[in-house]
Amino acid sequence: MIRIENVTLQYPTGFTLSPVNLGLEAQKTHVFLGSSGSGKSTLLKIILGLETRNTGTVKIFDKKISSENQHEIARWVGYVPQESGLFPHLTAAENASLPGRVIGMGKAETRNRLKELQELVDLEPEWLERFPSQLSGGQRQRVALMRALFTNPEVIVLDEPLGALDPIIRARLQDDLKRVFSKLKKLVILVTHDLSEAAYFGHSIAMFHGGKLLQHGTFEEFVASPKDPFVTEFLQAYRKFEIDGL
Repeated sequence: MIRIENVTLQYPTGFTLSPVNLGLEAQKTHVFLGSSGSGKSTLLKIILGLETRNTGTVKIFDKKISSENQHEIARWVGYVPQESGLFPHLTAAENASLPGRVIGMGKAETRNRLKELQELVDLEPEWLERFPSQLSGGQRQRVALMRALFTNPEVIVLDEPLGALDPIIRARLQDDLKRVFSKLKKLVILVTHDLSEAAYFGHSIAMFHGGKLLQHGTFEEFVASPKDPFVTEFLQAYRKFEIDGL
């Protein structure tokens, strides 16, 4: 599991992530929910070792994240950034297999892993030889997921992976992601600002606003017992959106 204890961070701009205490169970999908500037992405960067917290500790399966072991985090955590983050000068296969090259994976093992993951994420084999500019947004995200899974990390982190996709592709990829998460039984963290997406994926939801963790629990718990006025407002806005079809 991931255990976050009394983690804080203050930026020179004045934004402060208030103390966060959070436990994320293994083999579950956990959603960080909130609008832009809420603190969800800041906490994500701390877990990934991309930001240095001011106080507190982060442990991934009892491995403490620190400045001394940042180079190991990539082995523990697979990361799918917004809009895929693929290198434009590399083919899909070369992008997906980059983590294998870093750890010295052999050619035969790399080929086998590419085939295994290509089938898992439902990507046609011919697309592996194309460059990112020749792929659709959904195909690029599938390649990014292959890259994140390539070395079989214990944790998968996805930062708003569906935000830039059109509704049809987004719906298809949602279904495929949920299938992959269910099959692999990894600890997954998915960041989104979309409540329906949070409800669809999340075994648990952590909602952030203004640098504070407002509530952590299941979607049913959010609906039955919101813990903060903003949570109530967020739920009401979502219901209005659903009813009005805006």
